[in-house]
Amino acid sequence: MADAPKRSAHRLSTLFEPRSIALVGATERSMWSSFIIRNFRDFGFEGKVYAINRNAADVLGVKGYASCRDIGEPVDVAFLFVPQPVVLSAMEDAAAAGIRNMVILTSGYAETGDAGAALQQALVDKAAALGVTFWGPNSLGFNNVSARAPVSSIPAVFPILEPRIAIVSQSGATASELNEFANSQNIGTSFVAATGNEGQLSLSDVVDYLVDHEPTRAIAIFSESIRDPETFARAALRAREKRKPIVILKIGRSELATAVAKAHTGSLAGDDRVFDAVCAHLGIIRVYSTEDLITTAGMLAATGPLPEPGLGFISISGGACTLVADGAESVGLLVPPPPPETAAALKSLMADFASAMNPLDVTGAVMGDPAMLERIIPVAAAAPQIGIVGINIAVPTSEDSAGLPPALTAIGRAVKGLDKPAVMVTTTAKSLTDVTRAAIKEHDLPHVVCGIESMLRAASHAAWWSQELGKPAQHLNPAREQAALPPALSSERAVLDYLAQKSVPVIPAAVVCSRAEAEAAGIEGPLVLKILSPDIAHKTEVGGVRLNVASADVGAAYEALLEAVKTARPDARIEGVIMSPMRQGGVELLVGVTRDPTWGPMITVGFGGVLVELLADVAISPLPVTRENVVSMLDRLRGAKLLKGFRNTPVADLDRLSDAIVRIGEAALALGPNLDSLEVNPLLVRGGDVEALDGLVIWKDETR
Repeated sequence: MADAPKRSAHRLSTLFEPRSIALVGATERSMWSSFIIRNFRDFGFEGKVYAINRNAADVLGVKGYASCRDIGEPVDVAFLFVPQPVVLSAMEDAAAAGIRNMVILTSGYAETGDAGAALQQALVDKAAALGVTFWGPNSLGFNNVSARAPVSSIPAVFPILEPRIAIVSQSGATASELNEFANSQNIGTSFVAATGNEGQLSLSDVVDYLVDHEPTRAIAIFSESIRDPETFARAALRAREKRKPIVILKIGRSELATAVAKAHTGSLAGDDRVFDAVCAHLGIIRVYSTEDLITTAGMLAATGPLPEPGLGFISISGGACTLVADGAESVGLLVPPPPPETAAALKSLMADFASAMNPLDVTGAVMGDPAMLERIIPVAAAAPQIGIVGINIAVPTSEDSAGLPPALTAIGRAVKGLDKPAVMVTTTAKSLTDVTRAAIKEHDLPHVVCGIESMLRAASHAAWWSQELGKPAQHLNPAREQAALPPALSSERAVLDYLAQKSVPVIPAAVVCSRAEAEAAGIEGPLVLKILSPDIAHKTEVGGVRLNVASADVGAAYEALLEAVKTARPDARIEGVIMSPMRQGGVELLVGVTRDPTWGPMITVGFGGVLVELLADVAISPLPVTRENVVSMLDRLRGAKLLKGFRNTPVADLDRLSDAIVRIGEAALALGPNLDSLEVNPLLVRGGDVEALDGLVIWKDETR
């Protein structure tokens, strides 16, 4: 056997790069034994393999032993597929043999319910006691394709292609199908992993390993949940630093049912929106289909970051050009028109009846002069704002496929001299074949993306990710100093006073407890009167708000408000009435902070007042945020025009507004981990004036 390649320095390198494997539970009758041992042959594994069974019988040509301890040599990984009742004893035997890494295929654990979860916890406890690391249970394992080291029943897909992307899936069957689809798109896999139940090691751990895995150029993740968010976030930030894209398809896009009874912010910040915000914060590309998962990862593995956000598209089909023009707008992809000098240069190279546009239809004239492409492509690609070039010329998929070999040769020559990436694009989705691969090699063609719509979505994701690389990376929720005993903040006014201490602009007010105090408060009208009660969160629902009260009428308004509240909520504790100036006009925003159970404190910004639940027009981001983050959040709102002078509304001072929102987030973080939510609704914006008019805090042990 040739000298084994040097292992990486990662803490899990002996697990993921094994040189010797014990198959615990291997028998001639076991289908798992057949699948796994076939993989060793298909991948060309050059390490040592041992079959462990009670009879010490050889299995399909693999030497048998009665126990791991009988092997008498160091073993990197034990692959356990024994019946569930004997898994613990198998772990003990492997550990006694000095094996520190285990993969557990056996099922019947947390996926079956509470009783199974208890059995899975027993695995975790046993591993801790033995000082071992395990992958699974209920996992088909992993194939380190680039190292030719399979510890899995996931079959090889032929031909085994040059490694490019890693596939990580919590579902084993899905991992296998994603691998097959990647192969059909001529996208080689470097690593294919099925994480299973993630009793100890998780998806986050393998992603962390893959960040440093040199053969992996992009990471594609199929996920139901992220069980170790801290490791995942750190890995994502390291991948960003290394300019290695992570593309994720997260299923289960439902909102948190338990948030309905909480503050507005909680019901609006459903878990899927939170995950969207986390992906945006970490620079992770999120997709919504298995096809886009593989297509996007495969394209970025071939192109790397794009130097500019625009697509230049070249085709012999006017229909394909129209598809691109329509589709690019729907996915937010820039297709910039050529500047006059580029248009003139293109026009001089094309048929008289052709138009120098982007998308560029070079027309059927190419059929008579295929070398025209070699002249046109560099000129079109050199236009400003073009970061990737898509070339739509048929590539053969069978011996009978119609093709233009001279045109393909011209394309290969043209793209070789470009200083930006190019891809071939088929009009429809299809599978690529050995014939296609032969043509790619013969003509030195770039990566092929199948289907115009798939290419547009992939290019849009690639453009966004590439632009994100130029921005400062931000860590999730760093440790902050916080008061050991935060203030109670049991009333709206207490919340506003606290925010004022944190440099948040708040409306001036007085708290009065009698008609006489109201009349003597000396605040010029018109006024707003609001009930002050720790038991009443939504004041308008109980008649606890009076608007546009004239100074002369304040006494009567005070008494009418108290009577309405006492009638609606006779049980409520009343601490007084808040009097403040009535603000007219402007735009009302909601700013709220909640604590997501997985990702920690999240800030939500949207249009507020009584419209917040009706419109649900919000943007979400993990805390802390910067001024730049907040400006981006505001720009994502559907109603963003309201802050930019729409229909004679004052243009908002975005610097002052974003500063106020940043400070609200900082004030919430300072309240510590027992904060459930902090809400400012509304935050009034009138040009350069920004004021918090109402505030609410809920602690974890409180209910509405």
